[in-house]
Amino acid sequence: MKPSILILTVFVLLLLLPTVIPHDYSDALYKSILFFEGQRSGRLPREQRMLWRGDSALKDGENLNTDLVGGYYDAGDNVKFHFPMAFTATMLAWSSIDFSCYMSENDFSHNLVNIKWATDYLLKTVSQLPHRIFVQVGEAQPDHDCWERPEDMDTPRTAFAIDAPGPASDLAGEITAALAAASIAFKQSRPIYSQLLLSKAIQTFRYADMHRGSYADNQNVHTAACPFYCSNNGYKDELLWGAAWLRRATGSDYYLEYLVNNRETFGVDYNYLDFGWDSKFGGADVLIAKEVFEKNVSALTPFKDIAEKMMCAVFPETAGPHMSYTPGGLLYKPVGSQLQSTAAMSFVILTYADYLSKSSQQLSCGNLKFQPDSLRRIVKRQVDYILGDNPMHVSYMVGYGDQYPRQVHHRGSSIPSVKVQSTAFGCIIGWNIFHSDNPNPNILVGAVVGGPNVDDTFVGKRTNATDTEPTTYINAPLVGVFAYFKSNPNVT
Repeated sequence: MKPSILILTVFVLLLLLPTVIPHDYSDALYKSILFFEGQRSGRLPREQRMLWRGDSALKDGENLNTDLVGGYYDAGDNVKFHFPMAFTATMLAWSSIDFSCYMSENDFSHNLVNIKWATDYLLKTVSQLPHRIFVQVGEAQPDHDCWERPEDMDTPRTAFAIDAPGPASDLAGEITAALAAASIAFKQSRPIYSQLLLSKAIQTFRYADMHRGSYADNQNVHTAACPFYCSNNGYKDELLWGAAWLRRATGSDYYLEYLVNNRETFGVDYNYLDFGWDSKFGGADVLIAKEVFEKNVSALTPFKDIAEKMMCAVFPETAGPHMSYTPGGLLYKPVGSQLQSTAAMSFVILTYADYLSKSSQQLSCGNLKFQPDSLRRIVKRQVDYILGDNPMHVSYMVGYGDQYPRQVHHRGSSIPSVKVQSTAFGCIIGWNIFHSDNPNPNILVGAVVGGPNVDDTFVGKRTNATDTEPTTYINAPLVGVFAYFKSNPNVT
């Protein structure tokens, strides 16, 4: 064959090959961090970058004569649920602790700002311990009955609290985890603040362990929190989770003994295939396993063994229980919004792969052995799916790529900005906007929405909350995941 013909043949073949465009994980990381500015409640700082947002809920806590201004709205509504907010803070802090080496200085500093926005508020929620812990601000049903932007909402801003000896182990256990994890994240840059967070975490855990039970068991709280954020998985996982973070933050043998003594009675061995705002056992197993890898703490080996079972479950060829995938390859667990489970599971799988690599170990699944990169490839498939490599060819991150949801189920994003039109939008006008086919006027950059169904289909309508509503606890675990792939984009 003549050289010219050979060159032409190769060129034609290259044209026929499918085009693979690498994802910009740096852009995804930047936007996933920026998203939290769109969820802020309270008086916004001068450095606010999501400029269509304004101050909101400046009288929160008044009905209980306390200051509960600040924090984050959890999703597309205007209620502040402290349970998922605390989990969000924990995961943002864990991202900063274990994945900071993959972040730019700018991304790292902005993530710390996001953590502090949450922990400043969480400190308020435990400011009256040991006598009282604050649970929530806003009444979910009236809020959900009205479609109003947060800047001029007129629905009730009732604050709810639990007084001792009312149980709140799940809520207090998660707040413990958030404050303890954040104390590690701020140890270098804000040592005094770090110590404050740690001391409050210890006090909060004391309440959680002393007054055992779910926060939704309190009658005055049940109707406010349920069915939205009841702890359906019970409270024992949060006690373990809080103790695990205190062990990492303090190194105290008290928490080591607590973990060892309560492992069996808390049911750790039977609840390891899930991780998210309501189920912490899977994440706790991975977190605790770090000490076995790094310090060979044999008393904690049973937690590592369970974490290993969890990792083996992602490979269909292994024996035992398995995690489920959609036909398009998405890790799937039926929940309110699918990507919350995918994001959280991706984080712990990637974290465990990192622990394996740093200790020069493989994953052992019976007779099968897997290198850490086998786990990373699974996580990369999840991330790429979220960013657009899916059967719908849709990026589930708002503002990333060309094809992303334009009708996000989010009050502030869907109603014209207070900066553009200062006149309040009432419920009737709000619902007209809700049901319209118009795209949201304010782009909630970086928001990862609920995502697809088990068959990979997606209905990108504002009226379909399951598919199009973003949450802080979807984005929070993805911060660490995007940071890793920003520095390691070529895991194949």
